[in-house]
Amino acid sequence: MHVSLTPALEEQVRLRVESGLYNNASEVVRESLRLLVERDVLRQRLQAEVNLGMEQLQRGERITVNSKEEFMALVRQGR
Repeated sequence: MHVSLTPALEEQVRLRVESGLYNNASEVVRESLRLLVERDVLRQRLQAEVNLGMEQLQRGERITVNSKEEFMALVRQGR
């Protein structure tokens, strides 16, 4: 497989290899793709949560929150 990168992206790959965090450009690309897939999964989960919330609102199911502290308490409870 051959991949073309812009000069700016090539520089980012080179800097990461030179930093010692990666042994070669392939490792940088693999890690980048892994993070992209992870981000997509998180985005899908978030979209599912938003959709669920919208459905609950349409059914009239809602919780009134009056402060950031109340909101954070609900988050900690998993609600």
